[in-house]
This record gives sequence, C-alpha cells and structure tokens, in this order.
Amino acid sequence: MTNRGSLAIFEETAVRKLRKAAGGYFMEERKKSGFVALIGRPNVGKSTLMNHLIGQKIAITSDRPQTTRNRIRTVYTDSRGQIVFLDTPGIHKAKNRLGEYMVSAAERTLKEVDVILWLVEPSTYVGAGEQHILEILKQVKTPVVLIINKVDMVEKTQVLTYIAAYEKLYSFAEIIPVSALKGRNLDTVLDILMKYLPYGHPFYDEDTVTDQPMRQIAAEIIREKALRCLKEEIPHGIAVTVEKMTERKNGMFDIEAEIVCEKDSHKGIVIGKGGDMLKKIGSSARHDIEKMTESKVNLKLWVKVRKEWRDNDLYLKNYGYHKDM
Repeated sequence: MTNRGSLAIFEETAVRKLRKAAGGYFMEERKKSGFVALIGRPNVGKSTLMNHLIGQKIAITSDRPQTTRNRIRTVYTDSRGQIVFLDTPGIHKAKNRLGEYMVSAAERTLKEVDVILWLVEPSTYVGAGEQHILEILKQVKTPVVLIINKVDMVEKTQVLTYIAAYEKLYSFAEIIPVSALKGRNLDTVLDILMKYLPYGHPFYDEDTVTDQPMRQIAAEIIREKALRCLKEEIPHGIAVTVEKMTERKNGMFDIEAEIVCEKDSHKGIVIGKGGDMLKKIGSSARHDIEKMTESKVNLKLWVKVRKEWRDNDLYLKNYGYHKDM
C-alpha cells in the first residue's frame, strides 16, 4: 500500500515542478479575461463611456445619433485581468442598407460576449426603442449590467426612481448609475465587470488599447470632425476613406482622405465658401490624429459624391461596412 503522507508529498512536489516549468501559468490562470458588449439606443453615450473606461479616445463621439457604425474593439488591462470592450452601433429602426448593417452588427455581438452593458438615459419612461432592446436581451443568457448614464443631468434623489423603473422590467445582474462624460462611478463599473468575467489568459498584450488599424481610426476622426463642424447642415450620410497613409523617415505622416457624400449640393456644403469648411474639418482632424500618432501630420482632404451609397452593397463594402465586421 502507498503511504498517504508520501503520496501527498509527491503530489505537492509535482505541482511545484509543473508551476516552475509552466513559467507562472497557474498564477496567470487566476486572472479574469473576457468580452463585454456596450449596447443601447443611439446617442446614449456608449462611445464616451468606453473611451473613459480605457483612458484613451478610440471611438468617435458627437451629439448626432448613429455616430458609431462598426463594432469598435478596445482593451482595458490591469492587475486583475483584461476586459475587451465591443462598442456597437446604436440599436434603432433601420431606414437603409447601412442601418440594417449597423443593427445586425449590434445584435450579433450579444451572442459573442461574456457580459452585456446596456446604457440608458435617466428616465422612468421606457420607450419603444428600449422595449425592443429588452426583447432582444430576453433571448440571450448573458449577464446584463444596466448602466443609467448621464446622471449628472438629474437630481440625485431621482436616480433611485429610475433604478426602480428598470428593475421591474428585467432581472439585471447589476444596475449602476454613472456619468460617462464626468467620469463618475466608472471604477465601480470596472469592478463589477471583473466580477462577472471568467478566469483565463489575456487575449492581447497588456500594452494593447485597440485592434483597430491606425488608418481606420484616422478615417473615423475625420468623420467625427465633419459631423461636428457641419452640425445640422447636411444629413448623416457621409463616409470617410483614407486612400493613403505613409510615414516619412523623420516620423511625419502623409495622409490623403476622401469625404464621401450623397448629393452634389452636399459637396458644396462640405467644401464651404472658398474651401473654408473643408479647411476647418482638416485642421480639427489633424490635431487629433497628431495626438494619436504622436507625430506631425500632413493631411489632405477631397470631397466626392456617391449617390445613395448607403443603399449600395458595393459602396458599403468599400467603405468598411460589411457583415464580417
């Protein structure tokens, strides 16, 4: 018979040897690692929240609805583990092929993550848009954390009323009131997410902030500045493509990009009198791209018309909006 004490010593020694051979594998295994989707109606602050959580601007923001069009993946890493955020397009009633693509991308993401962050605005009124999202959430088994955003805009005493209104509708894993813009209560969000993520190895190096190519981020920055500068002057139907992005030996970047709109009349508005609007967009975009690249940037912009591009499958694919995104 085998002596129980000898067997215990053997097992303990074997484990120590295995740990040493694995180079700390068992220590890494106890860290959290997983995917989190941010969903909600357009313009509830998903991109703002994600940018503040990771501490760096990756997703563009504006006060225009449907600013985010693709699933944008960013990475937060600390001593507890790694959270991979997926900022989805706002879930809304699609009016064209681009809208259908955006909604499909958002809904598909829910089946691929470990936790869902649903952002809503502070209100006791649950409209048709929120009801639609609730119906979608009832079809998944993923833990849902409700984020009541923009609480800085209401009285603190009202927040409990908003929480109670949503508690009646769905069995949320947690409900957290925050202000993404002011950075309030975001540490609590990270703590809660780590709580619900599984243990596992990180998906990215600890220095990784996003898997988005620099070229794509530059295009999105230009689109953001166009949306902000143009305001209500033209519809939301513009796209941006970076045709060229090269780095000189001295570290400076040369970027050539096209702003695509749907009508000739829109082209004139984007360019502006004497090219003033285009210069304004370019100057504002160049500033942010230089912050991103930490280098000087020579940015050249052109404006092209592609009629009804939002309903054209070929144009949508060329501009980066396709089913695999």
